[in-house]
Amino acid sequence: MSGRGTTTATRAEYCVLACAEAWRGAGEVLASPMGTVPTIGARLARLTFSPDLLLSDGEALLIEDVPAIGTAPRVVEGWLPYRQHLALVATGRRHVMMGASQLDRYGNQNISCIGDWERPKRQLLGVRGAPVNTLNNPTSYWVPKHSARVFVERVDMVCGVGYDRAAAAGPAATRYHRIADVVTDLGVFDFETPDRTMRLRSLHPGVTVDQVTRATGFELTVPDEVPYTREPTAEELRLIREEIDPKGLRDREVPA
Repeated sequence: MSGRGTTTATRAEYCVLACAEAWRGAGEVLASPMGTVPTIGARLARLTFSPDLLLSDGEALLIEDVPAIGTAPRVVEGWLPYRQHLALVATGRRHVMMGASQLDRYGNQNISCIGDWERPKRQLLGVRGAPVNTLNNPTSYWVPKHSARVFVERVDMVCGVGYDRAAAAGPAATRYHRIADVVTDLGVFDFETPDRTMRLRSLHPGVTVDQVTRATGFELTVPDEVPYTREPTAEELRLIREEIDPKGLRDREVPA
């Protein structure tokens, strides 16, 4: 395992950076972050290594500038009505970062209910656009509190489609299906394994492999050498703290 080095970055700021890295090299696609930390990450990516990334105000406007979280844009680039948003989804020109109430080893996601569908213990958001998202454009996930309640052996209901179910459905499902990253408060994960199951890619500084495996409800692929998540540069930290999130909203999702 690589050394940590000296840093003043908080855990939330490592999470922001890890989310931003999901859009590295994305080109001119629409970033659709869901959650405070992913939103900060998308804006950081736009200001640094992914200048062609498209950002929206979360409703129907494409924004040209990169305002602070909670601040209205100064420059509007275009109008993005719902029908056009769906066209971007269907043609793969969007990379969404969704949340997950449950995720399994193949990346199947549940945001609909906990318990049996006929008599659920808890009603959640509903399926929403998760199936279309996962089958038509790159999808990543953000989990602010990594636990065995989220990372489960089998999800109670499939909303976002994982690698096993996409493969079972055939070429029509696998053609554009890609789950890029899973970012949590403990580390970064992907599915770059022969059987397309979840792998630990990096640990956030201060986190151990044992801590991650104990908080995961299935057997996780863990390489012999697990690096730490890349440290934010001084300029990236300045952008996060002064330009994008001066009110420190990131710390509400990932407390220090």
